[in-house]
Amino acid sequence: MDSSSRKACCIAGGGPAGMMLGYLLARAGVQVVVLEKHADFLRDFRGDTVHPSTLELMNELGVLEELLKLPHQRIASVRARIGGDEVELSNMTRLRTRCKFMALMPQRDFLNFLAEQGKRYPTFLLKMKTDVTGLIEEENRITGIKAMAPEGPIEVRADLVVAADGRCSVVRESAGLTVREIGAPMDVLWMRISKHRDDPEFLIHANRGNAVVLMDRGQYWQCGLTIPKGSAAEMQAKGIEELRASILANAPFLRDRVAELRDWDDVKLLKVKVDRLQRWYRPGLLCIGDAAHAMSPVGGVGINLAIQDAVAAANILAGSLRQGALHTGHLAKIQRRREFPARITQRVQAVIRRQIGSHRRLPWLVRLLEATTLPRRLRTRFISLGIRPEHVKTPDIFEIRSIDQVLSAEAVREKQKWDEFTFLG
Repeated sequence: MDSSSRKACCIAGGGPAGMMLGYLLARAGVQVVVLEKHADFLRDFRGDTVHPSTLELMNELGVLEELLKLPHQRIASVRARIGGDEVELSNMTRLRTRCKFMALMPQRDFLNFLAEQGKRYPTFLLKMKTDVTGLIEEENRITGIKAMAPEGPIEVRADLVVAADGRCSVVRESAGLTVREIGAPMDVLWMRISKHRDDPEFLIHANRGNAVVLMDRGQYWQCGLTIPKGSAAEMQAKGIEELRASILANAPFLRDRVAELRDWDDVKLLKVKVDRLQRWYRPGLLCIGDAAHAMSPVGGVGINLAIQDAVAAANILAGSLRQGALHTGHLAKIQRRREFPARITQRVQAVIRRQIGSHRRLPWLVRLLEATTLPRRLRTRFISLGIRPEHVKTPDIFEIRSIDQVLSAEAVREKQKWDEFTFLG
């Protein structure tokens, strides 16, 4: 590979954290390549929630109106039925943000949108079907990534490697970083069930220690059933009727539709992990998103946290990467800024999960607190904005006004350099 390619950031993983970071760095003039192992972003049962804090970032980037042209559902109030009690977990109508709602949008559409924004810049390259297999290390510093592409094995050398490849990160395992297992008492079964006009508007239906979460996909519900950790095999052995009965115990209004679940091929298992890295970085390597701190699905805030990580990383890294002046202190600064939100979020998720799952009815003290506005406001901030929300501070050095703008000859040549990989096969 051309030696100039070392002035670059190589991102492993094309999820929300990786795509957002790639987009922001390219926009700031940093040569960046994102490696995604799948052929597309079509993965059923990925999180669909685009939070008000993320919509605010899209507004800061000037692409909010374009994003909201994509098919989506809007939720301004997150409501739950827990036992016999109705609870408003979050009310976003009074947020001090441009969008006072959460957008439910298939994650594939959101990721494709970020990819299209990144492709406006000559310093951005997305390589699909490229599976990371290991790291390149020289003198105790990470200097690149080994991967398998459709053309064969490749090496990508970079000033910085970013692990954004999720909770089962190949990169963080290869780097030997220490993971603290926090543990999760549940897994989630995901499935589709058709939606009727008169269905109740509660997002969460909880009873007898577990819960059903219903995400509006227009014509159908993306339905998640929480189950005790590791109990999926036992439930499968009892047959599909066991699953149907568990759904109806929480959401009886689905009685006329659970038969749509014909067998276990209609169900996907999400093995929930909650963990956190002791240190998020090594010289030449940074972990963000689930690769740094795997979250539980409670509140759907994992996506929000990953995007906030990406924005903070871009704010801190863009100038030094562009100038070739990156040092490990920049990576430590990112962990110092984002570790506190990750820790607090994991703790609050545990509290909310216990509140939803541990009682047939809410305890009297919780019901009393529901009569006040403060707990609701705190939950709204947690779900909608997160802890320490970030803002875009990186510039658009290209000042691109239209995707049809003609790139300069110099920019074209620079992009062509990124299409040249070192093939090992």
